[in-house]
Amino acid sequence: MFLLYEYYIFWAFIIISSLIPILAFLISGVLAPISKGPKKLSSYESGIEPMGVAWLQFRIRYYMFALVFVVFDVEMVFLYPWAMSFDVLGVSVFIEALIFVLILIVGLVYAWRKGALEWS
Repeated sequence: MFLLYEYYIFWAFIIISSLIPILAFLISGVLAPISKGPKKLSSYESGIEPMGVAWLQFRIRYYMFALVFVVFDVEMVFLYPWAMSFDVLGVSVFIEALIFVLILIVGLVYAWRKGALEWS
């Protein structure tokens, strides 16, 4: 039988964790000072008057390199628990992890061929 009263703590957690950011945004919207003008619209550079325009273009290669790093770094985090319990899980989980690593290698080769790993 499905007992709904066992989930009261879960729903309380969901409601409270949803209300905290909503209340934070509402309170900051009410209490924040509103001032518009040239000082507010200028870019702030540690108290120094800005020189030139604030809009700079960055090369896409930087973002590609960072994205590839984040993807492979997060995927290695998924492999760590598997490696810690390797002796308990068995052969089927080993084959699944091997397929996972092969997919990662295919992605790495693709990124390498596209030039996403070249910094220059």
